[in-house]
Amino acid sequence: MSIQIELLHTMGATEEDYNPGDYIFRENSIPQFYYQIITGEVKLSNYNSDGKEFIQNILTCKDALGESMLFTEKAYPINAIALTSCTTIKVPKTIILNYLTKNPEIYLNICKSLAERLNHKFLLMQKISSPNAAERLKEVIELMKKEQHHNNVKPFTFEVPVTRQQLASLTRLCLETTIRTIKKMERQNILCIRNRKILI
Repeated sequence: MSIQIELLHTMGATEEDYNPGDYIFRENSIPQFYYQIITGEVKLSNYNSDGKEFIQNILTCKDALGESMLFTEKAYPINAIALTSCTTIKVPKTIILNYLTKNPEIYLNICKSLAERLNHKFLLMQKISSPNAAERLKEVIELMKKEQHHNNVKPFTFEVPVTRQQLASLTRLCLETTIRTIKKMERQNILCIRNRKILI
């Protein structure tokens, strides 16, 4: 779900630039703004008590960040961290909520978008519940293909848009297991690696 940038500017929106690794918002901070990505990629993640990162989602151009938290009085349960150089646009929470109250059609679109994200989360949880590492990786990659509407049935035409480390975080596997499993999947002709990129 995205709201037209021009419309956001009429609400007094401001744009901010981030470098890779910069935090847009942090876990346990209180939501104050509606954020939307203009350019670049952002990961939503959190850390366990051992400091291991778990990536919840990777968002790109036109995606909103943490918008569901605007409808609660609770703190963010995740961090939003720039993966690449990126630009976001933001509107104060009170202004965006007031606008949505007066424009129920946009409110409904946001609700639909949140429902799709929730559905994606349920699917992802189902995919990563398998004890088989190769099955986890294949299912998560297939989910990415579906989300990007990649309909080419020919093998090795879809380039996995995340790194091995990010795949490990998404599938809750350790990096070593992920790398070892990807090599095994390549030997089994399930995927191929070209110029360090994974294709399936």
